Amino acid sequence: MIDWILAGIVLALGGGGETDVAGAGMTDPAGESAGGAPTGFVAEPQVPTGQFTTAVEVKPILQATKANWVAVREYEGRDLLYVTHLLSWRCGMHQVRYAINDGPMQVWPLPPCLEGTAQPNAIRAEDGLPYQVFGLGNVGSVTVEILFDDLTTDSARFERAQVLMP
Repeated sequence: MIDWILAGIVLALGGGGETDVAGAGMTDPAGESAGGAPTGFVAEPQVPTGQFTTAVEVKPILQATKANWVAVREYEGRDLLYVTHLLSWRCGMHQVRYAINDGPMQVWPLPPCLEGTAQPNAIRAEDGLPYQVFGLGNVGSVTVEILFDDLTTDSARFERAQVLMP
């Protein structure tokens, strides 16, 4: 029942159809992007499943929770950059890229979507750690770009103070 309620919320937030994304930090469904979105990906069917495995389902959630995409934690003399929130909604994405301090974009490997299971977005121990390690104080800013499976993108830039965990 909760799946149907969440699917209704997704549709109410605009996840049920194409919207004009110009000026919203996103690309059109053809994948055209001034930011140089990767090519070679194919748009997947956008049929809501109630399991949040398509862009039409996860995009409204990620847009509403953009401030939570990444977090930085100072731990044992190092900076840890977490992307747990993005990994939790990875079904519906083709790729996540990130850059530290306006450096070159790097691809963050996404574990496979566990389709056919009750929790396709679950993060398993064998999926690896949900963070990267950097020298203490080395993460001044983080830029993130998501390529969704409908070939649109969304991006955000975060200053350290915006995402630093207490």
